[in-house]
Amino acid sequence: MTFVTGLTLRYVVGLEPVWWLAWLAPAALLALAYRHDAAPARWIVGCAALIAASVNLPYYQTLMPAVAAVAVTLAQALPWYGAVLGARRVVLRYQRWWTVFAYPVLWTAIDTLMAALLPDGNWGNIGYSQYEFPAALQIAALFGTAGVTFMVCLVASALAMALAFGVHAPRVRHAGAVAALLTIAALGYGALRLQTAPQGPGQGSEMVFGLVAVDNAAGLQSTATYSEPIWRQYEQHIVTLAQQGASVIVLPEKVAVMSPAQAELAQARFARLAARLGVWIEIGVGIDDGHRRLNLAWLLSPRGELAQRYQKHHMAPPERDHIPGDGYNLHTIGGPQGGLKYGLAICKDMHFASLGRAYGRRGAAVMLVPAWDFGVDRFLATGMTTTRGVENGYTIVRSAREGLLTVSDAYGRILAQRDSAKMPGSALLVRVPVSAPVPTLYTRIGDAPGWICVAAAVAGALAMIVGRRRVRPAAPAVSP
Repeated sequence: MTFVTGLTLRYVVGLEPVWWLAWLAPAALLALAYRHDAAPARWIVGCAALIAASVNLPYYQTLMPAVAAVAVTLAQALPWYGAVLGARRVVLRYQRWWTVFAYPVLWTAIDTLMAALLPDGNWGNIGYSQYEFPAALQIAALFGTAGVTFMVCLVASALAMALAFGVHAPRVRHAGAVAALLTIAALGYGALRLQTAPQGPGQGSEMVFGLVAVDNAAGLQSTATYSEPIWRQYEQHIVTLAQQGASVIVLPEKVAVMSPAQAELAQARFARLAARLGVWIEIGVGIDDGHRRLNLAWLLSPRGELAQRYQKHHMAPPERDHIPGDGYNLHTIGGPQGGLKYGLAICKDMHFASLGRAYGRRGAAVMLVPAWDFGVDRFLATGMTTTRGVENGYTIVRSAREGLLTVSDAYGRILAQRDSAKMPGSALLVRVPVSAPVPTLYTRIGDAPGWICVAAAVAGALAMIVGRRRVRPAAPAVSP
């Protein structure tokens, strides 16, 4: 049973999570832990968590040395071990209906700490599994991914209590009723939010976006014979999209890695193209002068000027030696209603809720995101980015090499999507009604719900420690 449970969880923690299994599969692991003594429970949970986490080992091996890949796989199993065994201790000790909240509180607390402290944030958070379930994803507009994680785990927790102790136990019935009411309220809110959301033209001004991605890229040592056809291919796509009506065209991350001198020539080349076509062009580039490595996005205006220069904040494992940026770049792009704020970010930046919220607080209506995925992670990377739009109420235009060209709205709905491709590449033209950002509670309160769970988890742990000391049996009296 442990092996089967671990295999099932692989479809929850993998790169293409099955959204409905995220609500169900953890229940089996929790129930196993509840029904066994402490020592067997530790082995069961540890083995199942390792089986599940191992699904991502091949992916990690493409990003880092083998030893590091194994270490990261083990690290991914640890939160499951801690959350499940921690919940087991609370549920078995107190045996009350309210212990149904132990598992969601612990998972949300762990996830909040990972998001704040780890260089890769809460990548793989179970809440991101819901990017294909729009009704659940709307919870992020209230409480961020912490809220989505909490609700998904609450359902699993209630099911686990029923499996372990039977549905007729009073505490199980009460726990199930509370979980059902909260789940109905949360999904009802999500369904209502989607139902009342703008559905198409007539909502704001229409903007025509062009997205281009060529999986081939020029490196620092690439010859002109290799790199020039790639540059020309991008130019051809841009010209075609502009002729079709695109006014903002987004290229991927690190179209080329160049020396400063080469970068200056490339910037001038595409600035002239933007001016000739009268379009906005965003292009991602890498610059390496032998001492410093930068990952940048240029926003070039229809006047042929560099309107914004954004420096990536959060680096993927292969680029940890790059210098991170710390600025938030926005630019007003005009329209019939006087223009809206467009924010710039690069790929992994949008995996961090704090950065997405920073743009939400600054009034971004649209985020332009050059990206570079690793093929197999393209759906998860897109889903994480889409979640930022729900949290903060903005449209996202994301163009990824070895990934997907995607436009999503403020409700997480995918408006258009296409796979990238090697030469001659892939292009996408999308007409999108763009309006002011949709106000969300999350933009105002941020990660407060997650930190409340952290405080609750710490308080609960301290209460259990104090309680255990109080009930410790006294030493036997010694006869005189």
